[in-house]
Amino acid sequence: MCGIVGYVGKNNPIESLIDGLKKLEYRGYDSSGIAIKGNNNIQIIKSTGRIIELEDKIKETKLIKSNLGIAHTRWATHGEANEINAHPHKVGKVTLVHNGIIENARDLKNKLVNEGIVFRSETDTEVAAAVINAYYKGNPIQAITKAIKQLKGSFAFGLIFEDQDKLYAVRKDSPLIVGIGEDENFIASDIAAIIKYTDKYMLLDDNEVVELSKNEVNVYKDGEKIDKKVETSNISIEDANKGSYKHFMLKEIMEEPIVLQRTLNKYLKKPSKLFDVSDYEEIHIVACGSALYAGMVGRVLLEEKANIRCITECASEYRYKKVIYDRKTLVILVSQSGETADTIAAMRKAHEEGIDTLAIVNVTTSTIAREAKNSIFIEAGPEIAVATTKAYLLQVAMFSLIALNTAKSKELEKNYEKIVDEGKHISKYLNKILKDKDIFKEVGKELKNCKDAFYIGRGIDYAICKEGSLKLKEVSYTHSDAYEAGELKHGTISLIEDDMPVIAVITDEKIKDKTESNVIEVEARAAKIFTITNDDSIKNHHFKYVVEKISDYFQPILIVPPLQLIGYYTADSRNLDIDKPRNLAKSVTVE
Repeated sequence: MCGIVGYVGKNNPIESLIDGLKKLEYRGYDSSGIAIKGNNNIQIIKSTGRIIELEDKIKETKLIKSNLGIAHTRWATHGEANEINAHPHKVGKVTLVHNGIIENARDLKNKLVNEGIVFRSETDTEVAAAVINAYYKGNPIQAITKAIKQLKGSFAFGLIFEDQDKLYAVRKDSPLIVGIGEDENFIASDIAAIIKYTDKYMLLDDNEVVELSKNEVNVYKDGEKIDKKVETSNISIEDANKGSYKHFMLKEIMEEPIVLQRTLNKYLKKPSKLFDVSDYEEIHIVACGSALYAGMVGRVLLEEKANIRCITECASEYRYKKVIYDRKTLVILVSQSGETADTIAAMRKAHEEGIDTLAIVNVTTSTIAREAKNSIFIEAGPEIAVATTKAYLLQVAMFSLIALNTAKSKELEKNYEKIVDEGKHISKYLNKILKDKDIFKEVGKELKNCKDAFYIGRGIDYAICKEGSLKLKEVSYTHSDAYEAGELKHGTISLIEDDMPVIAVITDEKIKDKTESNVIEVEARAAKIFTITNDDSIKNHHFKYVVEKISDYFQPILIVPPLQLIGYYTADSRNLDIDKPRNLAKSVTVE
């Protein structure tokens, strides 16, 4: 949640701060604000709503001369989304922006109130600023180092001090990088925020404090200066822009053939890069949201193709439940950002029990990537739209490869070479689907006025339906549920009304007749049936789209884009803000 960017250098900071916020707006867009410093004076400008509203306010304000500033775009946690609660927050000489959550903020606040501190906002962030200010005696590194020992929870802070001409930052369990430029340096929640200015960066580890000036970057741990490696990003400016596409979501769907083939080829050419799971007796797939639904596809493939017992569980439940590890167990953690708070906690829980972990992540420098005992990486590139598309598809693809590799290792797959060859050319099937996108545009128009929808399928098709239903909910605000096709009649079929859309996924040859029977049941209640299938012989009820019939390992990959396009075009037909759905943010770094 929340996005942070900071600048110190040769130029006025406004341009780079606003540009950075726009690239980070996917992390939260309830409110935003900037603070700039000049001549021992800090000027703060805040606004509710989107970044453009902050821009308008800045244009109407007489700005102080400055070359140092911090900025923030917010996803509200403590306190409603209003201008008072918007960041930055200033207490005494400390001005601060924050991503994360301070769990002991109430206790700290009560103590500070008793000491005479007056708080203006409802936020935990203002409390953190007050704690740092209480320790500040002219040495920012010392004050920050002492203060963070009092704070429980997760945080990434960007700070400026009223009597200092440098930029400061610190992180714990929330993402933050340091950008290294020429006569200018940056902090940011994501490299995409500063890639326009530099591709050089440092990764901060937990509780490391960084001090930045125009020409110098110093990192401290427990008050002692330490060395940090400078990395080079492979992200391009084009990756962070939507080009000619109306929305980032559509751009990212259209990029799927490229990123899919790039990721598949990497591992098909060198299967040894995949982690071998064949010796494990049980696998726990733990994730949140779309990543969890990718794991549900993986569970079916690993059980049916590799004969390994699997469970899938949302990380927010797994981290707190009693888990019985009575078999040789592997915990697979799936996260696009690698910074999902609940998934990080689940990983650490497994490590405490001495259990092996495997991460499937997109961001190689993320917390999960660095802490997991083993990692394999998708190559989706940046995802700017809040609703994931290409990263989800690649997560599914990674489970396809793991299942295939494991089946081969256990001598359960006789057609391995043929399937590998199929994987090397799968993008041609995806391209065909995406060329048909206008078909789904018409479906979106049909769903424009619907209030409810159901997705039904069996086995692996049901797992895919979960993600299809989520996409429709996320971006078009249509109430939607996914059901095992045989379960719908056990109560929920009572909700079927005239012309209610039911999207049926039918690809499993073994049970297609059963699913088709369930489709007929809901059609008999006047539902409007939209079918996505790999079998042209399936009856065409109201709408039918047929994808290429390929191996069971890769078949789910071809069902994903049609469901994503249905969600996208339904939202587009309603003229919604597709890339930034209400109440959502991309990287969920709080519980």
